Amino acid sequence: MSEHTVELFSELTSKEVRQAVEGRVLVWPIGGIEQHGPHLPLNVDALIPEAFAKAACIDQQAIMLPLLPISVRSLPQSGGGLQFPGTVFVEGGTFIDYLEQALRSLASLPFRQLVIINGHYENEGFIFEALDKVRGQGVLGQRSVLAFSWWSLVDERWVAEHLPEFPGWHAEHAGITETSLMLHLHPHLVRAERPDHEHPPRCGVYQLPLRADASTEGVLSKTSTASADIGKRLFGHVRQQIRDLLAEVEGRV
Repeated sequence: MSEHTVELFSELTSKEVRQAVEGRVLVWPIGGIEQHGPHLPLNVDALIPEAFAKAACIDQQAIMLPLLPISVRSLPQSGGGLQFPGTVFVEGGTFIDYLEQALRSLASLPFRQLVIINGHYENEGFIFEALDKVRGQGVLGQRSVLAFSWWSLVDERWVAEHLPEFPGWHAEHAGITETSLMLHLHPHLVRAERPDHEHPPRCGVYQLPLRADASTEGVLSKTSTASADIGKRLFGHVRQQIRDLLAEVEGRV
């Protein structure tokens, strides 16, 4: 595999796959399809974890599983609520069942480690639940499993230095980090409009009916200060954090 080539699980043949994955790391990006304001495409939550997964595969000489694009629904006040067209979702129980069955089928292959990189905020707990279920069933044996949302690896000191007005990850829907990452990774998909929302929601609160000012066109915080430079620095920071985390886990197993 060259420096910039990602080995794709889906491009292996059935005859090749067992030998190809034996003792290797599999990386699985999981995303979502939902509105991200007037300036970002519906697949932001898919494109960003996919980019981190590709980088991880290059760094670890790992094999990338196909992106899972469909997610669970967002909270009504998350900015990704169903009042905006374009959001495609499955119910939480269905999502857990899907992941559980996919993980059971993957477990028949002799890979060494599975790394899941999530890009949709509300997916996280359901991913952990599915992993707990298959772990309880013993289907993964003693193999290493690591799952995280990309923002969970952003160091608080990095945020304080680079994003002084940061509202918290719960309010980052279509905000400065996602907009900046998209300006770095896929600038042709980012529209010129830069809406700002001055009243980010509180974390962990489910509220209906929604206030009229719950979001600005589906945006929960500020986007006007986003830039490709911030996106480049953030991407490099998280990429290094993934390297460090995998090295730490490797040292323990």
